Amino acid sequence: VQLQASGGGLVQAGGSLRLSCAVSGRTGSSNVMGWFRQAPGKEREFVASKRWVGGITLYADSVKGRFTISNDNAKNTVFLQMNSLKPEDTAIYFCAVKKDWYAGPAVSEYDYWGQGTLVTVSS
Repeated sequence: VQLQASGGGLVQAGGSLRLSCAVSGRTGSSNVMGWFRQAPGKEREFVASKRWVGGITLYADSVKGRFTISNDNAKNTVFLQMNSLKPEDTAIYFCAVKKDWYAGPAVSEYDYWGQGTLVTVSS
């Protein structure tokens, strides 16, 4: 399974960005997709997750109501729509998938990771 994240960039506070993650070779190997982020000097943290099929989603409290995770099954692509961005959202954002069906937040439970895309929010 390979993941390619894109869509990061520089945006002013209050602005929006949409991240994409193209997933290849996922058949039978990825039932949950997730987005994580890592700010400089900090540990990688959970942002959002979703079952590939079905509507079950989970969000970190810090992004709830501002970010939305979604997917396009036909294109094997995962999205993260980020609105009302804040300077504290600045980080490298990673997409990941896991084999089991629990859409949990633990970094260690995800099996495959993309390379990350940088999001910078200026104040």
